Amino acid sequence: MATQTDFARPSTFLSPAQTHAMQDRPLSAVDREEQSGLKAIRDFLKIRTSYDVLPLSFRLIILSTDLHVKSSLVILLQNGRYLPYIHLAMQCLLGITGIVSAPLWDSHTSTFAGLLTTSDYINVVQYYWQNPDALNQIDQFRLSALREIEKAIGVLPLETLSVHPDRPLYEACTQMLKTRARRIPLVNIDDETGREMVVSVITQYRILKFIAVNVPDTDKLKKTVSEIGLGSYRDLQTANIDTRVIDVIHMMVKYSISSVPIVDKENHVLNVFEAVDVIAIIKGGAYDELTTSVGDALSKRAEDFAGIYTCSEEDRLDSIFDTIRKSRVHRLVVIDEENCLKGIISLSDILKYVLLHGADDE
Repeated sequence: MATQTDFARPSTFLSPAQTHAMQDRPLSAVDREEQSGLKAIRDFLKIRTSYDVLPLSFRLIILSTDLHVKSSLVILLQNGRYLPYIHLAMQCLLGITGIVSAPLWDSHTSTFAGLLTTSDYINVVQYYWQNPDALNQIDQFRLSALREIEKAIGVLPLETLSVHPDRPLYEACTQMLKTRARRIPLVNIDDETGREMVVSVITQYRILKFIAVNVPDTDKLKKTVSEIGLGSYRDLQTANIDTRVIDVIHMMVKYSISSVPIVDKENHVLNVFEAVDVIAIIKGGAYDELTTSVGDALSKRAEDFAGIYTCSEEDRLDSIFDTIRKSRVHRLVVIDEENCLKGIISLSDILKYVLLHGADDE
């Protein structure tokens, strides 16, 4: 059985304010300060480019759509039994780099062809679980055939949106909010050839951390999670420590989610199973763990796993930004005083609030 993960709560960095929102009332000092902070962030995003977010040194892996899926993948399932599963692209992404996404390149048209992410690997797992008879067609599949796999299992196709690195960072943020993408490639045009050139990929986390580090006005965001309605609180998908990993994969594909909270019978939060946990299982060669329990899988996480981050509905947005500034956060689990699950705050939720709340009034 998995043991409960240590939690890091934003309230450990900044104490939440105890304020209560009222409808149809004049703007309070807290309201005005909140609006001022949000405007400062949006103004900052409009004058900084996507280039500015990139570190001084980074690595970029680009995969050709001509890469055979069979070269990439030796089947997950055959006659009800797991076989070794080795994805060459996965080895590139997860070997020594720790990277979990990569741009795809169409060498025939010399154009950007989409972004390969952990969700695509999970879709492949789902496809071959549902269609074991498709094994005899695997020789025909290339990475360019991922759209066919996505169509077969009824999920949205690869995102092909991109943004020019010289464009305002605000534009990259709005593009991500229009889609399900949590990251966006930066694509330039070569001056001599006129062809596309993939520069890098930026994520919602990197953007929010860039804001947290460089915009002191995040200190003005003193409204609580409940006051601003941040996060999702209805129809949450959960699992328990005895749930099979493959069943959680089915859940992720069906609901287009990247994480599933693990709770006990009383709805106490024990952990969170993430899409990257599936990839780690496959990469590690423990293929039969896809039919073992979530608890067993999570107990084998690396010792340096940072844990999951939680907050309460009374935590303030400034404390959440402080957490993002100090730690690598991909989501926050909202819990009550008894450690029971209340909701999930994604980075998309935070980015959407920062970009859109009150923007029409500016």
